Amino acid sequence: MSSLTNNCYYLSLLTAILAQGIFCVNASAVPRTTIVETPATKNTRFVYAPISIPVSGEVNDTLSDRDIPTGDGGFARDYSIQLKAGDQIAIDLTSETFDAVVTLLNSEGKTIGKNDDGPDGTSNSLLFTRIKDTGNYVIRVQGFGETSSGAFKLKVSKLKAQ
Repeated sequence: MSSLTNNCYYLSLLTAILAQGIFCVNASAVPRTTIVETPATKNTRFVYAPISIPVSGEVNDTLSDRDIPTGDGGFARDYSIQLKAGDQIAIDLTSETFDAVVTLLNSEGKTIGKNDDGPDGTSNSLLFTRIKDTGNYVIRVQGFGETSSGAFKLKVSKLKAQ
């Protein structure tokens, strides 16, 4: 790994799909991350930004090997959400095809909360948390294990204060 300018690092990587090349990862504050791929064998450019989801929103989507490699052999899909200090939220991730894992990250990429198996004894995930700081957050959807892929439903609910 070598540093160039403006905190841009060039890494020589072997990707999950065995494509070797030189990659420039230019990361700004989450949830805006730009990934530019310039493999030695092709000149393809990818720009990545998490999919926006509203508070009290629901998404039906699919996790596949075209999503973000986790480094553990699996893949993840990210959703950005704007939350306010004091918000109490429930993040419900269900899938009939893989063991769902949900993670909430703050704008610095720090894990705020993570859940693998929900309280109902299934492999679905349910995460409750209270937000301390107003800002952009990322909800990361991934499966447990290397071969996790398939359809899922992600539901975010804002809970009422009592």
